[in-house]
Amino acid sequence: MKCIVGLGNPGKKYDKTRHNIGFMVIDEILQSNQWDLDKEKFQGEYTISRVNGEKLILLKPQTFMNLSGESVRPILDYYDIPPENLLVIFDDLDLPTGKIRLRQKGGHGGHNGIRSIIDQLGTKDFKRLRIGVGRPETNMSIVNYVLSTFAKKEQEAVHKSIRQAAEASLTWLEKPFSEVMNEWNK
Repeated sequence: MKCIVGLGNPGKKYDKTRHNIGFMVIDEILQSNQWDLDKEKFQGEYTISRVNGEKLILLKPQTFMNLSGESVRPILDYYDIPPENLLVIFDDLDLPTGKIRLRQKGGHGGHNGIRSIIDQLGTKDFKRLRIGVGRPETNMSIVNYVLSTFAKKEQEAVHKSIRQAAEASLTWLEKPFSEVMNEWNK
């Protein structure tokens, strides 16, 4: 069994913000497969599906970004999913808008959602899919920037990166993660 988690903040006011791009990827996977988040537990919304014989959990934590680990750990514990079968999708300020990057493991890089998951799991050994949201071009604070929506000129790149991230995530169900990284980290 594998678990794909998209990070974001719950509530309509955060729907299309940069920080919620992980939620957007989960939504893309759900829509393209005609699935729904049909369960609410573990401080999250999730579904269990099967892809090529592999059981898959898709999770959107409802804890707010900085407490994401409080949703991720209980679901992994309950379904006995090891951290190496976890893929977390989240926004990255250090990548240009629209760029995706996959990693086997690593630190939190200043991302509070990832920090929370590392703290809760007690390990850095889980897979990540980072989606570039760029950095503010003005003196806007980082908090205000990640809680803002994408500019009109960014929309095409954002939609493309969401589709790519969804496809890369599902490819992981069929291929070793190292192959998925080689295919998508260009």
